[in-house]
Amino acid sequence: MADKTIVCKDCGEEFVFTEGEQEFYKEKGFENEPQRCPDCRRKRKQQNNRGFRR
Repeated sequence: MADKTIVCKDCGEEFVFTEGEQEFYKEKGFENEPQRCPDCRRKRKQQNNRGFRR
């Protein structure tokens, strides 16, 4: 596996989905690649923890 560059669906910025992250996703059984960059994932998680949803 090689690092992949993905465009965040929320902010439109590119981010790198590293080989290590890909291995982690595979070990956890996740079938889909992330669609959001780490910053947007963190923001979304914080919003969900407060009971807010988009």
